[in-house]
Amino acid sequence: MRQALKALKANRLKTLLIYLSLIFSITSIFLITAISNGVISMYSSILKSDGDIIVTQAKISDTFFSNVNIQLLDKIDQIEGVVKSSAIIVGATPVEQLPIVAVYGVSQNRFSNYTLTQGNYPQNNEVMLGESVYKNLMNKTQVTIANKSYKIAGVFKSDIGFENGGVVLNIEDASALFNKSASMLMVNTQLESNIDDIKSEIEALSSEIEATSTQNFVENYNQFKIIKTSSYAVSLIAFCMGLLSIVSIMSITINQRKTEFGIKRAIGISMRKIIAQIVSESFILGFLSYISAFFIAHIVLFIIKQSTTLQGYVNGEISSSLALFIFSASIAMSIIGSIIPALNASKTDPVILIQGTKI
Repeated sequence: MRQALKALKANRLKTLLIYLSLIFSITSIFLITAISNGVISMYSSILKSDGDIIVTQAKISDTFFSNVNIQLLDKIDQIEGVVKSSAIIVGATPVEQLPIVAVYGVSQNRFSNYTLTQGNYPQNNEVMLGESVYKNLMNKTQVTIANKSYKIAGVFKSDIGFENGGVVLNIEDASALFNKSASMLMVNTQLESNIDDIKSEIEALSSEIEATSTQNFVENYNQFKIIKTSSYAVSLIAFCMGLLSIVSIMSITINQRKTEFGIKRAIGISMRKIIAQIVSESFILGFLSYISAFFIAHIVLFIIKQSTTLQGYVNGEISSSLALFIFSASIAMSIIGSIIPALNASKTDPVILIQGTKI
């Protein structure tokens, strides 16, 4: 390890280039994965906030297109084991100067999910705003949504970015706004109830609906799968770019150190030990780069979260499992990137190495 540190100090420029390449790649992987996880987590939290079962339109690809008859709530409430059922409409529209804002139309029994910081819950033709939206509006008394003005009845705070940057109104007003009855029905059940039996009874009420446990819905939601797949694909590209940079820089570094390696081999030091030293150098760089990228990613995510321009819609989560995965990827990237040119050098005769012939 001491020899590895000396070698890194002796090749400071190359060390710095590899270090910066690793930081850039690892930070990119952190941010891409963390932000996609944050988006999924925020929407999942909304779905899980008030329901064990989610009822949507049958054979629909996305909840934004779902349309469920809100009149089913009365029938669902009569099913044994159901504690409460509520309805929500999910949409998005420009609001004032803001290009896109999440709009939630909710039934009266869902208003208690929102913690008011000022004002009251909305009546007809009224809305309440998340703090992020409220701060960005010039007019604090009324707001225009899809060419219709609504009185601002109150302001609420939510830890969920999508809600804190959103607008909440009565589901009757949202129904007129988006021309649908409800996007989803949320069903809360008793703890000892059989979820499958309740789902079957709900689906028996109409052939146009589909009931799914909240956990299964979140795990199999198509949009979540698309987000995850996209983030993995972009992260893989960042990984490959970092790997290519390291291989290129390490090839140049090893080529410049060929005389050193040739002398070591001539005095009896095996190439295996030389390769082990190079791998140690790369491990040190990978570890330090990971630590730096970890803190940089947290700083960037904090800045993003505090940005009023993004209204809280972009948020990142770095879980312990994600941190461990990226640590493994970082070490693998640095070691693989160095061992390829090192193995190439090990196949060269020490006399050629000493003479300075290109590897």
